[in-house]
Amino acid sequence: MASETILLIEDEKNILELVKYNLEQEGFRVLTATKGNAGLETALKEKPALVLLDLMLPEINGLEICKTLKQTEKTRRIPIIMLTAKGTESDKVVGLELGADDYITKPFSPRELVARIKAVLRRSQEKAPEEILRSGTIELDVTKHELRLKGKPAEITAKEFELLRVLMSSKERVLTREVLLSKVWGYENSVNIETRTVDMHVGQLRKKLGKEADRIVTVKSVGYRFDGE
Repeated sequence: MASETILLIEDEKNILELVKYNLEQEGFRVLTATKGNAGLETALKEKPALVLLDLMLPEINGLEICKTLKQTEKTRRIPIIMLTAKGTESDKVVGLELGADDYITKPFSPRELVARIKAVLRRSQEKAPEEILRSGTIELDVTKHELRLKGKPAEITAKEFELLRVLMSSKERVLTREVLLSKVWGYENSVNIETRTVDMHVGQLRKKLGKEADRIVTVKSVGYRFDGE
């Protein structure tokens, strides 16, 4: 994973320098931008392996950058990790809805950030098996990376797709939030990750599934299972 290029779009100089230093220590090549326009231009030109994206930026905010990158063919597969301030859960939800792969709340430890970056890169580089999963009116085409409801394509983010694939493949077994963090996000148990990440993605996924939303069953104090009946 060394020598992968990371684009960091962050206007706070102390955070930018800290993150850049720690990533370079891990062997990553780091590109930086402190303004939205420059960050978007760099992403489109350089096509980095991953984008670290602050939400509050001059000129163009992070949500608009995320939306543009995910709607552009040559950059839509680039994973994005949002850097968010405390108390901005609505922004996190919108970011995940637009296609961001993960978020991390400031202040954060460099060690945790590096672990998350490696996990997201690892997941994005894995090849999915060739298969189609079906249940009710849900059809998940793993090969085409497409969700179809009643035979019609439905919008879904990359992380929501992977979450649904893991749940549908579990054959109705209950999966804890920690297991989902490992299987979907690739996080190791040693890293202190907010399990709220799972809940937020499940909530967004249920909205996408509409009348089939009840197939994702919450098991109180444990996690989630997929009801295939």
